[in-house]
Amino acid sequence: MGFRSLDDIDFANRAVVVRVDLNVPVDNGGITDTTRIDRVVPTLRELAKAGAIVSVLAHFGRPKGAPVPDMSLEPVAPALANALDLPVHFVATDWTDGLAGRAVGSASPGDVLLMENTRFHAGEEANDAQFARQLAGLGEIYVNDAFSASHRAHASTEGIARLLPSVAGRALQAELEALGQALKTPRRPLTAVVGGAKISTKLQLLGNLTGLADTLIIGGGMANTFLAAKGATVGKSLCEHDLLDTARQIMADAGDKGCTILLPADAVVTKEFATGAPSKAVDLSAVAADDLIVDAGPRAVADICAVFDASATVVWNGPLGAFEIAPFDAATVAAARHAAALTANGKLVTIAGGGDTVAALNHANVADDFTYVSTAGGAFLEWLEGKPLPGIEVLESQQEQRAAQA
Repeated sequence: MGFRSLDDIDFANRAVVVRVDLNVPVDNGGITDTTRIDRVVPTLRELAKAGAIVSVLAHFGRPKGAPVPDMSLEPVAPALANALDLPVHFVATDWTDGLAGRAVGSASPGDVLLMENTRFHAGEEANDAQFARQLAGLGEIYVNDAFSASHRAHASTEGIARLLPSVAGRALQAELEALGQALKTPRRPLTAVVGGAKISTKLQLLGNLTGLADTLIIGGGMANTFLAAKGATVGKSLCEHDLLDTARQIMADAGDKGCTILLPADAVVTKEFATGAPSKAVDLSAVAADDLIVDAGPRAVADICAVFDASATVVWNGPLGAFEIAPFDAATVAAARHAAALTANGKLVTIAGGGDTVAALNHANVADDFTYVSTAGGAFLEWLEGKPLPGIEVLESQQEQRAAQA
């Protein structure tokens, strides 16, 4: 690994600063999804049981550098305590009052302190050196367990890691190992599934994956743009007609790199995008001028499953159709369940991520059956795009420096 983990440090009686992601969905004061809380439990519990004083840093919403009562992390503290089965002391600092430092100074080994929203200080998103030093003053060791925030060079993700010995927490370690397994050292053949509405939002992703994957499966609304670029009729479907040349260039580049692009062989069409609207599967040559393509057809699903059968690794981002509306979820559900079955039989490594992707896999009831499902959103996409992630790079640079000094 290009980074150190919790296994590399004795945390007993040490003050530790841990960056996590607690930006959970809240409705009427109640947390509606505890997934992000659940993911950081192993790290926090391990540190507390090791006898560390644990200061938890996190953000919530976008308060733009000033305290906003509705964006306080205080309501998250009970949920975190419940998940940990340990007391969690909320520290209501505004980051200018010195309260965080005093709380750490009076804490005992095994205590867990949840600090107020780091974004209540303008220095957080600016990666201000003084604020980074303030955060570093809360401990002797820094643990990053927030992959989802590591694509931003903020004080609590990048600045602090330059000031303290830094390691990856268990959730971050699992994420990096899974993504490395998918892209850095994948079992081949490697297949990438990219769906969603528009290619304009995933140009870098498509460009990077054509250089990595053996097969690139394109679905969702963006497939219509590629189909139109090949001369197919897509009717009134979502299609970026101004990007047809771009789609052709992506296909040409893929061919030059030895990557096969698989587009739908047939489609499910309707006249109205609405629940219960009549629909039917048709060959692409039978798409009418007033048709809306809303899902991949059964032949397309069979082709996708055949590719999965011949693959060793699948990386998935984006649904194959308008899965939010039945029965336009059929292709996504069928393909996801086939991939999950192959994974369960040890024949396939499956890595997936992105907001719509996670929702689609949950809808198909297979999220727990994939090898790894990332909840990181933007960071996951930027990793797939081949972009550097500042919060990860600083951990890797520390490890490189240690290796050079050894």
